[in-house]
Amino acid sequence: MTRSGKIKIIVNVLRLTLVVAIIASIFYGSWYNLFVSLFTIFLTFLPTWVEKKYKIDIPLDFELATILFVYASLFLGVIGNFYERFWWWDILLHAASAVAFACIGFVVLFILFITKKLTSHPVWVAIFSFCFSLSIGALWEIFEFSADQLFGFTMQKSGLVDTMWDLISDGAGAVVASLAGYFYIKGGQKSYLGRLIDSTIKSNTDLKSSL
Repeated sequence: MTRSGKIKIIVNVLRLTLVVAIIASIFYGSWYNLFVSLFTIFLTFLPTWVEKKYKIDIPLDFELATILFVYASLFLGVIGNFYERFWWWDILLHAASAVAFACIGFVVLFILFITKKLTSHPVWVAIFSFCFSLSIGALWEIFEFSADQLFGFTMQKSGLVDTMWDLISDGAGAVVASLAGYFYIKGGQKSYLGRLIDSTIKSNTDLKSSL
């Protein structure tokens, strides 16, 4: 079986568990869990929709990582109550999301860089990636605060302490991804981020022709 076939099996198994959760939520009348499950399964199809809508090819690794993150944060975190069971779950997901957003910011700037639409020193590309990722994390904390204040949720848990640890995790993840991007531009080092960039370029002919 090919690697892409294995990834598709993993994704479909995750979707199957969400379908089971949807059926169970309807049976037991748990409408909040039903909403979360429906929203989660919708997001698992989002990468495919983006590919078709904008005619780009997203690397399978990135697709799988996105779906696993959504599954871990919404389904396991909310319905499985992992945020309460494991104190490090929230920190882990914030760090992972920071790495992902820094990678997105880096890839966008790197595409502009290689297509000659942007002229900049690699260090500024890395700084932008860091700031882009951290700003997304800060906006999420504002969303959590607003939801708690307006609707009585408890997304921030311990308040300031939870917020600060989330931002620290965001910053740490952003630093890791930004440094990986910087060293990739400077020396072409084949870290995971470097391989992801190569895969993105090779699978999109318009980008490949720009090199």
